[in-house]
This record gives sequence, structure tokens and C-alpha cells, in this order.
Amino acid sequence: MTAVPRPLTLQDLPGLLAVQRACYGAGYIESASVYARRLASPAQCSWVIEQAGRICAYLAAYGSAQGKVTPLHGDFEVADSPDTLYLHDLAVLPEFSGQGLAQALLALLWRSAVARGLTRSALVAVQGSQGFWERRGYAVAPLQDLEQRRRLAAYGQGAVYMLRTLN
Repeated sequence: MTAVPRPLTLQDLPGLLAVQRACYGAGYIESASVYARRLASPAQCSWVIEQAGRICAYLAAYGSAQGKVTPLHGDFEVADSPDTLYLHDLAVLPEFSGQGLAQALLALLWRSAVARGLTRSALVAVQGSQGFWERRGYAVAPLQDLEQRRRLAAYGQGAVYMLRTLN
């Protein structure tokens, strides 16, 4: 399959929710209204891959600031001086895993972030995904701010904040 990412739109939300249900535990499923608000953010940079009209994979991200964690079920908060691409969510339907969809989305995202002048990418690894992200160049980074550590804790046991330098 040739993976051709395109920008995520409001019309994609039913498919996005189907991918979430297939990939995540109930506590991590975020509503269509949350994603609609995120898509309305001027800082958002979100992509989707579909095949035969079916959403197979998506990625939700936005320009943010290093050390800032997006709350689970929270809106994308516009940073005054964005320096970091915050990757909030990446999911691929299990039946499409191993076909390079995640890498296609990530490569596009990183290129677009560099073009926007962002020098790093950050995320919160959940559900045992830390190794996946380490293989893609991310490393665990400490959070100094108490509020940001509280936001991280809301993602559950084992959640870690990670950074990657973009080049």
C-alpha cells in the first residue's frame, strides 16, 4: 500500500475514533468534540492516512513549548513562542501495522516542523510505548514544572515525557 498522508479534517473524526477504539484502553479515548477543538487551533498539525475511504492511521500534533504537556482530553494550547512540536497522538489500525504508516506520518510531521522553525519534538509515551519512541530517536526528559508533572501523571502509571531533536 502506498501511504499518502493528508491533513486531518473534521470529516475524518468518525474514522479517527474507530482507530482509537481499536488501539487504546477506554481511559485514553478522546472525544470527537475534543478533536474538533484541536483542529480549530491555529497551531495544530495533524495528518491522516486512508485506504478505500477508511482511516487506517492518524497523527495529531501542534506547535508548543518544551516542557509543556497537553492534558489528556485537553485542548491544544497555543504557545507564545513555539519551539517544540508536541506529538499528542499517533495510532495505526492493528491490521495495518508493519506497513510503514507510522513512519510515513512521522517523517512528514518532522519535515513540516523543521520548515516551521521548530527544533525538537516532544510527546508523552503511554501504554508501554516508550521503546517504540526510543527507536525513533526520542529520549526520556525530566519535567521541572510541578503543573506539567501533574499533567503527565494523569496519563497513568508508566507514562513518560520524551524529547527528540529535529534536524
